[in-house]
Amino acid sequence: MGSLVSFLAQHNLLSFAIDVARIATWLVLLFVVFGPLEWLFAVRPRKLFRKSLGQDVAYYFINGLVPAFLLSVPLALVAVWTYHLVPWRMQAAVAAWPLWQRVLVGFVVGEVGFYWGHRWAHEIPLLWRFHSIHHSAEHVFFLTSARAHPIDNAFIRLCGMVPCYVLGVASPLSPTGSLVPALIVIVATMWGFFIHANVRWRLGPFEWLIATPGFHHWHHTLGGLRDRNFASMMPVMDMIFGTYHAPLHERPAAYGIEKELPRSLIGQLIYPFTAAAEASALPDAVATPPSTAPRS
Repeated sequence: MGSLVSFLAQHNLLSFAIDVARIATWLVLLFVVFGPLEWLFAVRPRKLFRKSLGQDVAYYFINGLVPAFLLSVPLALVAVWTYHLVPWRMQAAVAAWPLWQRVLVGFVVGEVGFYWGHRWAHEIPLLWRFHSIHHSAEHVFFLTSARAHPIDNAFIRLCGMVPCYVLGVASPLSPTGSLVPALIVIVATMWGFFIHANVRWRLGPFEWLIATPGFHHWHHTLGGLRDRNFASMMPVMDMIFGTYHAPLHERPAAYGIEKELPRSLIGQLIYPFTAAAEASALPDAVATPPSTAPRS
């Protein structure tokens, strides 16, 4: 029995070490790609190696390891729930689709889930306690994408995955059933780094089709219209639901939130569970639907 426990402990430690090494490798690649881009095409020239960088890197590792653990049980329950409640004929029909079709449909329905999960994180006070940590960043650059509470990160991902399981494009019964949600998470994560990047790239009239930094930076604005541009990859979602705002010739003057959060990493991770978080006010625009009561 002791040898079995020792073996499992060593196996888990090795698996953890491999995950850390993989995440560290991706971090180096991200710096290699986005470092020069943010230097050459910066919206606002900023020092990359500033005081908050260590904390941003810590969030990067936390969110590379923890959300997957938090999502394992909820996604298993969703898979079982859909297996028993969704008609098997529908599951079989969708499972028979070519992989490219399931991936394409998965991206669309997943984006709907991501959109509403993200929007609820702004509109529901309990969820905003966690999501406010992401919006507390006063300087937006590619690594801001990883600056988030792991519970917030896991919740929004879960919202994106649920429609895929319900529709059947993701299914534990199919040999490639786990491939679709894995691809969605990977692409959405990589695109998240891009739309937070401190670069001035725009796509003009095509920005309704694909999210850019010019689109997403307005989501982080400290002044002007708030609680807009919730989509992660497809801005058309914001157009459909009345939350699109991306003027071609303007940029946010500042980023962040009015509420001052704890400075330390541990303080921020604990913050959503404290009385201070419960008492903190939501962004003004959340009080009424964004399409009817814009904040100015």
